[in-house]
Amino acid sequence: MLQRGIIPLLLVLLSVPMAWANDVKLTASAPATVIMGKPFQITYTANAKVGDFRAPAITNFDVLAGPFKSESYSSQIINGNMSSTVSIAFTYTLQPQKTGTFTIPSASVTVDGERYTSNGLSIKVLPADEQSSSSSSGSSASNANISAQNLFIRPILSKTTVFEQEAVKLTYKLYTTYDVVQCTASSIPDFKGFLSQEMERSTNTQLDYENYNGKNYLTAVLFETLLYPQSSGEIAIDKATFEAIIRVQSRQQVRSIFDEFFESYSNVPRTIEVPAVRLNVKALPSGKPADFSGVVGSFSLSSSISSEQVKVNDAVTLTINITGNGNMRLISNPSIEFPEAFEVYDPKVNNNFKVSGNGLGGTKSVEIMFIPRHAGTFEIPAYRLSYFDLKDKRYKTLSSPAYTIQVLKSDGTVEESVVVGSTASRKENVKQLGNDIRYIYTGELKLVKQVDYLIDGFVNWLLYLIPAFIAMVLFVVFRKQLKENANATLMKNKRANKIARKRLKMAMKMLREGNAERFYEELMKGMWTYLSDKLSIPVAELTKEKVIAVLHDKGVAEQTANACIDLLNECEFARYAPSSGQQHRDQLYDTTARLIGELENGIKN
Repeated sequence: MLQRGIIPLLLVLLSVPMAWANDVKLTASAPATVIMGKPFQITYTANAKVGDFRAPAITNFDVLAGPFKSESYSSQIINGNMSSTVSIAFTYTLQPQKTGTFTIPSASVTVDGERYTSNGLSIKVLPADEQSSSSSSGSSASNANISAQNLFIRPILSKTTVFEQEAVKLTYKLYTTYDVVQCTASSIPDFKGFLSQEMERSTNTQLDYENYNGKNYLTAVLFETLLYPQSSGEIAIDKATFEAIIRVQSRQQVRSIFDEFFESYSNVPRTIEVPAVRLNVKALPSGKPADFSGVVGSFSLSSSISSEQVKVNDAVTLTINITGNGNMRLISNPSIEFPEAFEVYDPKVNNNFKVSGNGLGGTKSVEIMFIPRHAGTFEIPAYRLSYFDLKDKRYKTLSSPAYTIQVLKSDGTVEESVVVGSTASRKENVKQLGNDIRYIYTGELKLVKQVDYLIDGFVNWLLYLIPAFIAMVLFVVFRKQLKENANATLMKNKRANKIARKRLKMAMKMLREGNAERFYEELMKGMWTYLSDKLSIPVAELTKEKVIAVLHDKGVAEQTANACIDLLNECEFARYAPSSGQQHRDQLYDTTARLIGELENGIKN
């Protein structure tokens, strides 16, 4: 009996390497921007058990250490189906030799006798800070010395001089040397004198290095919008205001060797004011076409018709496509004078636009369906679109061809008169259309007065009482819900677990991609955010001592509370000294998920 159970198990285990060998991928990852003189890491990750790893020839960078190999394996059985994953990473520590943009070629590995290559990398090396002392002090700020030189937001215009109706992109970009936890807009200008189109951005803001005025900053795009000036002259864009939360080192008395080893941090709010900016708008030149409606950009026009020879009562479709880039929302639907013999339907408009830094681009497609009701030969006049071309700095007019439609007689029994080259409607003789209308009765009528009662019988009473009862129940339910929604603290408490799970999901993604630093950062932010929302502690007042005190007040076991603080300390230490392996990060992730579950069940609201 024992041998019968072992054999299927051995067959499953022998099939695991075959599962790993399918769809083999070798992925290279590294920061897109680094700073001269500062080391960074490049990692090659394979999703299969590999052999004969061959690193590329790395030039323009010094190899300080590596390759360090790490492996992780996992298996799971769901509904009797076993799936296994493997991750093998090779990590190098590099340091740039000079500034510029450089490429690192692909690496390769061997799996089951076949060669697989990774993607190449492009890395931009920025020069070191001109004043290294000031820049280094900026990153380890305390509550008192947060400097505006190390934390500011720039309003950046893609152009400083434009024509009326020409798109210009406004960007609010954060520059910082501090650890900014959060930065949100509290006051955005109403952009008087402009039509605005906010650009969509990813919810996960990415930080990147940029050398500005001889100093390296971590930068992030906070807000982007397209502006279309509606008049000429100098137009001012008012100032904006953002609220930032900065993670700074706490200046508190060291009580033990552990306090000195694990530095304590707190979150400090700061208001950042973005200065106003001005834009010079030039008026459009004279000589505007009579049908010019303010359209500015670069466009092309095409048209087609479904048929130029049809029978009476057959549908025909005229299609007009306008493609280009500019203020396309000002392009009105085509207005064409069709012959009166045509029954014209409302146009079907499909706007396939995409917002970019150059303006609104894409295609406006208009389909006009009409039905000829009389035979003859008719002409559909051309459609014209006049606009100002930004490249050639002059007005242009696009035109579709005029179409000639030949309408043939139908095969019906009713004789159709022919109308050739005329838009006048024809008159027809009176005909009997049907027998569904009766003659008017002219005899004497006997009228009887009918008495209607407003409420008659038990059923009618129910028709009044049931809706009233339902309305009363809905009033009580919605009133309770409005009370809960008005209580911001209660709402934060309710959604704390949901937000924490999202952070854990992002941490798991970083874990699978091999990004250890981002993994620890997401794990730590998830725990801090959960504690802030669940314990109703403002972010600016969130400290480890206060968390311990509030957890004890909430009835949480001392062992669980201490485990939370130990977890935060371990994440902080590992984030700045990521030397632990994959297995340790897996355990850390499981511990975080378990602690949040224990807190969710143990906190007494």
